Amino acid sequence: MTKNSPRPVFANIFAFPSNRATQGGTAYLILDKAEGRSVNILIDCPPQTDVSLEFLEQRGGVTWMVITHRDGRGESRQIQERLGCPLVIQEQEAYLLPGCDVRPFQHELALPPLSQLIWTPGYSPGSACLHYGGHGGVLFSGRHLLPHRSTVLAPVKFAKTFHWPRQLQQVEALKQRWPAEQLSYVCSGASTGILRGNYAIAAAHQALQTLDLESLKQQVPLL
Repeated sequence: MTKNSPRPVFANIFAFPSNRATQGGTAYLILDKAEGRSVNILIDCPPQTDVSLEFLEQRGGVTWMVITHRDGRGESRQIQERLGCPLVIQEQEAYLLPGCDVRPFQHELALPPLSQLIWTPGYSPGSACLHYGGHGGVLFSGRHLLPHRSTVLAPVKFAKTFHWPRQLQQVEALKQRWPAEQLSYVCSGASTGILRGNYAIAAAHQALQTLDLESLKQQVPLL
């Protein structure tokens, strides 16, 4: 393993090094099986390096490449051309991938056997989260929820945030969606350096429940 190799988060989940092409975002790979065949999900675009591509090929390729927000697409076209995987993205941002094999979705989309995409607009019009049913429930939050030094996990307002009130509404919806036994971890698509290599934020349900969204309404945007 080199410093550029993906790191294991769980036995079947890996985090890639941050990618300049996605503004420092972190991509993840879920290895799964259904009916005896691989069903691997790549979440956002990893660095387009030989290390990344060979890692994906050696583990059976990619069944679905999910883009959780407009800044997560990076060099997804090139990865699709090499691996032949369709790109799944919320319908409002599908236009950002012209000429690609795109599978748009509207509100929710099941990716069997254990994953489901959920539209969570706010950071961008087509922002989405992916919930994976293994390991007690893992939410891949893109830039919808980020690791935060003071509150462990929080939505963060940026100068480029599309619609802050709508983002807070979507966070509230996620708070109510799952019981604790179905939401054990969050894996964020950015700001993972705060976690010092851990990647998975534990006690995720509790972290969401303790968020005071009312106090966040007047948050000053970060640049």
